[in-house]
Amino acid sequence: MEPPLLRIDMGFVNAYLLQAEDGFILIDTGIGEVWTKLESELLLRDALPERLKLVILTHGDMDHAGNCKKLQQKYGVSIAVHQGDLEMVSTGRSKPRSANTFAGKLMTWMAARMKDTTGCFEPNFYLEDGQSLQEFGLDASVIHTPGHTPGSIAILTAAGDLIVGDTLSNRRTPKTADLFENEQELNASLTKLRGLQANRVYPGHGKPFPFEELLAITSDL
Repeated sequence: MEPPLLRIDMGFVNAYLLQAEDGFILIDTGIGEVWTKLESELLLRDALPERLKLVILTHGDMDHAGNCKKLQQKYGVSIAVHQGDLEMVSTGRSKPRSANTFAGKLMTWMAARMKDTTGCFEPNFYLEDGQSLQEFGLDASVIHTPGHTPGSIAILTAAGDLIVGDTLSNRRTPKTADLFENEQELNASLTKLRGLQANRVYPGHGKPFPFEELLAITSDL
């Protein structure tokens, strides 16, 4: 029997496959260069070609959205995002961001020189804060967590699994995003996440960690 939540290690970024009644929901897709691995994992789990009900993006950066276009074109999968990141996924453009670490500054420098629009796509659905995912067979809700990007979201399941995208990471230790578009919003989103009832946190980068460790995170901003 498959676990209700499966972490798919896509190299330096995570995707998560969740059971949703008789099908699956995929959260994030990795970069375009790992398409073969993602497709193989989804075929192995019997999520493709027909049981993948929805792909949800935690935000519009192409290291998370890079395979959406392929999933749409090859398998007809629907993609859902928060409308705040529509411009990012449809044009590949994003607003300048600040960084609070050397790694973040390096990523900012690289992003300014690497403009790849081959993975751009048009979403099928838009998600809102507080929205239930019951219509897709998943007992979970959407939490808007802007700051890293305007349309960043988290997903909280009834089982207490909290998938947070890049609002938090855990490469070495749990911390807030290395890059942020809006410092005040990112701090507010961290406070919002602390107020939830959850068991385990699943970041976009790095390993999952207990929710209690989120409560101990202090903003690096």
